[in-house]
Amino acid sequence: MPAEMLQANQVHEMRPPFRINKDTAQIIRALRKQGCLTSRDFSLITGWSKAKTFQVIDHLFNNGILVQAGEAMSIGGRKPRLFCLNQNLGYLVGIDIGATSIDLVISDLVGRILQRISEPADVRGKPELFLNRCIELIHQLAASQGCQPDEILAIGIGVPGPVDFARGILVAPPLMPEWENFSIREFLHRAFPKALVVVDNDVNIMALGEKWAGNGVNLDHFIYVKIGTGIGAGIISNGLIHRGSTGSAGDIGHICVDKNGPICKCGNVGCLEAMAAGPAIAEKGLQAARSGASPFLKQLMEVNGGIIHPEDVNAACREGDQAALEIIRQSGQMIGDVLASLVNFFNPSHIFIGGGIANFGNHLLVAIRSVVLRRSLPLATTHLSINYSHIAADAGVIGAIALALEHLFVVQDHPHRLLPI
Repeated sequence: MPAEMLQANQVHEMRPPFRINKDTAQIIRALRKQGCLTSRDFSLITGWSKAKTFQVIDHLFNNGILVQAGEAMSIGGRKPRLFCLNQNLGYLVGIDIGATSIDLVISDLVGRILQRISEPADVRGKPELFLNRCIELIHQLAASQGCQPDEILAIGIGVPGPVDFARGILVAPPLMPEWENFSIREFLHRAFPKALVVVDNDVNIMALGEKWAGNGVNLDHFIYVKIGTGIGAGIISNGLIHRGSTGSAGDIGHICVDKNGPICKCGNVGCLEAMAAGPAIAEKGLQAARSGASPFLKQLMEVNGGIIHPEDVNAACREGDQAALEIIRQSGQMIGDVLASLVNFFNPSHIFIGGGIANFGNHLLVAIRSVVLRRSLPLATTHLSINYSHIAADAGVIGAIALALEHLFVVQDHPHRLLPI
C-alpha cells in the first residue's frame, strides 16, 4: 500500500520487545503474507467471532503495530477499513557472512530491501574485529535511510559454521575456530541495545531465503545446498527450517566420501568438503597445472604467480580443457553421492544449489544429477527437481531478513525463547 495512504495520526511509536500472544501472532502472520486486510478478512482467516477480531485488532492498532491503509470495496453497507503492518516502526538488518565475503542489507518492516553493502572479508581472525566492521557497515546502511540506530528493530545474521541456535553461538566451527563460544548476539546487542539479534548457520538462512523469495515459496520439503569454500545444506521440512536437536542438522560437508582422503579442517579424513569444495578444486587444478595435464591451467598458474583459484578451473573447463572438466565432474559426483543418501532418507521434492561454485555451470550440475538419479530409489526421484537457485547471490541476505522478521514478533511465553510465528 502506498505510504501516502497511511494516516500520520495513526502512527504510534513502539520498540521491541513486542509482547505478542497467540491470537495477535495469527493476525501478524496473516498480514505478513497478505499485505493489507480488513476485519472481515481476519475473521475468515482465524475463524474468530467479530467481537474477538475487533478486540485483537484494537490491541494491535493502539500499540502501534497496525495502521489503517485506506478502505476496501464495500460488499454491502459501509466500506470496511484496511489494516497493514506499521512500516514506520523501524528497520531490519540482514547479514550474510561467508568465508571470504560479507553482505549486509537494510529493509523495511515487510522485508523489502532498501540498501545493500558487500565487501571481501576473512572470518579466520578475531570475531571482535570482524563484528566491529559489521557495526560500521550497519551504521552506513542506517545513515543511507536516515535511520537512527535505535530504529533498528532486529538483526538476522548467518555464519559459516555449526550454530547452537538457542544460544546464538558457534560450536567448533572448522573455518573460524576463534569464534567458538563467542556470543555474537550479545556483542551486536551492545551496539544496538533495542534490536533483537538472531544468529543461524549461513546455509539455513539461504534455505530460508529460497523459501521466502525464491522457487521454494510454495514448497514444504526441499534441500538448499551451498557449495563454496565449504559445503553445507539447509533443510526445509514441513515448511520450516529443520535445525536438529542442537542446531547442527545439514552439515553434510563432513560426511566421509573417501576413507583414504585428505585430512579435513574438522580433523577427520576424506570429508566431502575436503574433497569437493572450492579449495579442493583449486588444489587439484594446481596439481594438473604442475604435472602438465592441463596446459591452460599451467599458463594461468604462471600468470598468477604459482596460484590456481577455483574460478580458474572453471575457466579452463569452459575452454574445453579435459583435466579441468574431470576435476569438476569428480566434485559433482562426490556431492551427488552424498545427496543421493539424503534423497533416500528425506525424500525432498527439490534440491536447490547455491554458493560460489554453483556458478560453474552445467558440467557440475549434470554430474550431481546423474549420480543422484542413479543411486536414489526410483520413488524418491519420480518428481525430484535438482537445479541452481536463481536467487543464489541474494539468498543469504534475503534469508537473514526473513530470520529477523520471523522472530521479531514472537509469542513471548518465555523471556529467552525465540519462536517463529
